[in-house]
Amino acid sequence: MSKIIVVTSGKGGVGKTTTSASIATGLAKSGHKTVVIDFDIGLRNLDLVMGCERRVVYDFVNVVNGEANLNQALIKDKRCDNLYILPASQTRDKDALTIEGVQSVLDQLKTQFEFILCDSPAGIEHGAMMALYFADEAIVTTNPEVSSVRDSDRILGMLQSRSLRAEQGLEPVKEHLLLCRYVPSRVDAGDMLSLEDVTEILAIPLIGLIPECGSVLKASNGGTPVILDETSPAGQAYADTVARLLGEERPLRFVSEERKGWLKKLFGG
Repeated sequence: MSKIIVVTSGKGGVGKTTTSASIATGLAKSGHKTVVIDFDIGLRNLDLVMGCERRVVYDFVNVVNGEANLNQALIKDKRCDNLYILPASQTRDKDALTIEGVQSVLDQLKTQFEFILCDSPAGIEHGAMMALYFADEAIVTTNPEVSSVRDSDRILGMLQSRSLRAEQGLEPVKEHLLLCRYVPSRVDAGDMLSLEDVTEILAIPLIGLIPECGSVLKASNGGTPVILDETSPAGQAYADTVARLLGEERPLRFVSEERKGWLKKLFGG
């Protein structure tokens, strides 16, 4: 049975597209046939992060409008046989998506894929509502700062009141918290909200903590999901997150600042 997962947040720039790309890649590498959809109509970035921007011929809106079929628009990832990307349009308006059109595409995808990830645009406008409307689960991505957490709280309200599951009185959308760009030293200095602060405010289960890491920008600029960089803290943290999403228990890493041993101190490591 297919599962639709939306990666969402209230605020822009918190790591949704990085998260969508890495989690989709991680699920596919774990043997699950996965597709990731870019819902950010007019401002697509998922194709850049996935390194397939030159291969886009048809897009999500083309399929919704019947200008292309789904197989024409889907892009198969070159690194992982189980992974496909459905890019957004750069030239259309977000209003090009309709509930009926999106449902038709999702119904077709359900016959082919185990996991359907929806990379949501920021905010609570039309595109974001389309991304979360059909979700079975939601990964609420936030940064440890007051404005980001407050906006994520607003998104939780939308999931609980304006999703299809809420409208039909079904079991609620299963919510997960993903805390990105975490810097333990800044938390210790009082410059950043702590993990405990964020989880207390949002009150949803934590699925992962992604540390601030230079490898994220490097991977994005190179068109490679950072989860494929198994030596980087962010890549390892995303791998842990995918494992938890699949039901595996893993200890939480990168919560506190690494204490240097005397050898590292001596040699400046």
